[in-house]
Amino acid sequence: MNMTTTGISRRGLLTAFAATTVAAAPTFANAFGLLRGAGDIRRIRMYSGRTGESIDTIYWIEGEYIKDAIKEINHFMRDWRTDSVISIDVRNVDIMAAAHGLLDVDEPYMLLSGYRSPQTNAMLRSRSRGVAKNSLHMKGQAADLRLKSRSVGQMAKAAGACHAGGVGRYSKSNFVHMDCGPVRSWGA
Repeated sequence: MNMTTTGISRRGLLTAFAATTVAAAPTFANAFGLLRGAGDIRRIRMYSGRTGESIDTIYWIEGEYIKDAIKEINHFMRDWRTDSVISIDVRNVDIMAAAHGLLDVDEPYMLLSGYRSPQTNAMLRSRSRGVAKNSLHMKGQAADLRLKSRSVGQMAKAAGACHAGGVGRYSKSNFVHMDCGPVRSWGA
């Protein structure tokens, strides 16, 4: 699932992305400040401990989403329990990428949960009070993420700085929920 780019050095690509990733927030009224001086590329890097898969892809270049990269992201963020795939909302991918850039890390996100089928959401809800009945995960608009090198507080602060969606702190479980729903925050 790894996508490589030829003709561009990894360091050059990372430098360009780091310089522009703050602008990777979606076009919401509250996100215009992050869009000023938007760069030419957006990149997302994640791995899944559940499936053993990883993704490292540039999904946006010069104002255009790359269809094949988005398709790869959709597959990567599928409900691994049911192998169900839907279209992930690119606004959420933008939030994840922008927050990652603000954290200034080389480490990819660990994806704990992306899309959830209604069946998976109901099963998880029966096991935990923390799972919403109408979770944005079921619409492909949310992700639960972890970084070994950053705390839940640091990740939540970076996601919140995007002013573009919901940010949930789950310190006991060591992950941050990021979504492209209404701007709000919760947890400790």
